[in-house]
Amino acid sequence: MNPTLRDRFERLILRLSELDALLAEPKVLADIKRWRTLASEQADAAHVVQLYRRHQACEADHAAAREILADTRTDDELRALAREELAAAEDGLQRLEGELQAALVPRDADDARDAFLEIRAGTGGDESALFAGDLARMYQRYCERQGWRTEILSESPADLGGYKELVLHVQGENVYAQLRFESGGHRVQRIPATESQGRIHTSACTVAVMPEPDAAEELRLNPAELRIDTYRASGAGGQHVNRTDSAIRITHLPTGIVAECQDDRSQHRNKAKALAVLAARLREIERNERAAREAATRKALVGSGDRSDRIRTYNFPQGRVTDHRINLTLHKLGMVMDGDLAELIAALQAERAAQQLAQLETGAA
Repeated sequence: MNPTLRDRFERLILRLSELDALLAEPKVLADIKRWRTLASEQADAAHVVQLYRRHQACEADHAAAREILADTRTDDELRALAREELAAAEDGLQRLEGELQAALVPRDADDARDAFLEIRAGTGGDESALFAGDLARMYQRYCERQGWRTEILSESPADLGGYKELVLHVQGENVYAQLRFESGGHRVQRIPATESQGRIHTSACTVAVMPEPDAAEELRLNPAELRIDTYRASGAGGQHVNRTDSAIRITHLPTGIVAECQDDRSQHRNKAKALAVLAARLREIERNERAAREAATRKALVGSGDRSDRIRTYNFPQGRVTDHRINLTLHKLGMVMDGDLAELIAALQAERAAQQLAQLETGAA
């Protein structure tokens, strides 16, 4: 095992003892927020320490088996048992080292949060709007596969179908951890339905995924910096939406960022949802600025939320999808567009974990 990683595990054992003591202090027990934070850290540390203890036991078994085999006085029967023990220990060490490395990968505090997913049509006119609609269906089907709940907060339908803009609220387990890699430019290459010459067109959409802030962070918005407008909701809803100004548009004056919601008949609930979207957008700007500073000496880290011009290409004539961040091409475009994103997301997560582990091993983290 890398000495740097071993040193981290030894320090974690000391930290676990500190956490055990802290959680027994009356002051901590009286502060429920701090107690939950420390309890979560303790659970994570205990899991890693348990793996490390098993790794140490496996190392001891490995050393004992080698010692038996090195002894010339060892009889054939004991030698055969030692060989079996040695092989089992080597397999166990390899497996446990992989589990330990994975456990050491820093967890983003936002990974367990729900998320807002925005899709905006870009270059390509009507075809881009149609592709935005295809992406919306793709993500909604993926969410269904995960057992997540999706809610349309705001939408701007295009004349020929699809969307100029769509904002989804996604709720479930570890939503942001799965969807965070979707932020960026998505390019499509296909023959539009309106193309009479059979020529392949290229168009693009932008996807932004933002973790939903908690209520405490939303309350930090300064009311003096907000302009709140009400208007009549458009689209489905019957007579009610035609005569009630229930839709809400909130503008953050210092940045000009706008968030709106019209999906609910209650103006109060629409305002709450719009405030949540606005807080998430402002928080995402801060995240991106921080990521840009941290990545100033290297290319954007996978999953950092970088809004590059092109992170993925969907080529319909060839039935393939390519993620340019990890140079992965899958020849199952139909399945991907039907919401089968598991392979793409798993590959992006693995690449990000590998980069983080590389930093840990060199002591850069």
